[in-house]
Amino acid sequence: MEPGEPGWEPGEPGWEPGEPGWEPGWSRGGPALGGRGLLALAVASGAAAWATWALVLMPGFRRVPLRLQVPYQPSSPRQVANALALLRGRAGKTVDLGSGDGRLVVEAYKQGLRPALGYELNPWLLCLANYRAWRAGYHGKVSFLKEDLWKVDLSDCNNVIVFLAPSVKPPLATKLLAELPDGARVVSGRFPFPSWTPSSTLGQGLEQVWAYDMKEVRRAAQSSAQGSPV
Repeated sequence: MEPGEPGWEPGEPGWEPGEPGWEPGWSRGGPALGGRGLLALAVASGAAAWATWALVLMPGFRRVPLRLQVPYQPSSPRQVANALALLRGRAGKTVDLGSGDGRLVVEAYKQGLRPALGYELNPWLLCLANYRAWRAGYHGKVSFLKEDLWKVDLSDCNNVIVFLAPSVKPPLATKLLAELPDGARVVSGRFPFPSWTPSSTLGQGLEQVWAYDMKEVRRAAQSSAQGSPV
């Protein structure tokens, strides 16, 4: 016990290790963390990480059904290069569904794919995308719209970039088949469309991308339907 603490009497010495009243785990600098303290610290750290996710990455997801939500994962430089290589020489409106920080849209515009725009619900990522466009000198030349990709009309899109999770590919394939024109090309990064045959592919592993020409996809779907037993 130190002078000035409650219960200390003048002339009374402070507690020292080994003396009555001394408890292990306490020091002059405050309590040492035991097993419970470390557990509490881990829980607090996890809560802080979750709060950061909820504030920074989750806004906008609340309006989308859980099975259609896709967490943000930035594309690597090689993934971006491979995706745009499969769109080289094409013209017409280019869109990135779930555009994240905007790097694919900015690079698409840089390579002459215009107009170029992205659809993204997360307001923080939209701010980051617009900053990226401004830093590249393309402010006002590319667009990032806060819209649900499942509700936008894609009938005027000629080039579609899709870096989304495998779980959303089947319902997205239905939407693309229903809305895209025959001349459209879809480029999928990280994961292919499971029921489509790609026109071309580039890269290996997580850097692999697949290109699908809608006219060929529809032709294959019609042939499959005609060959199926009634």
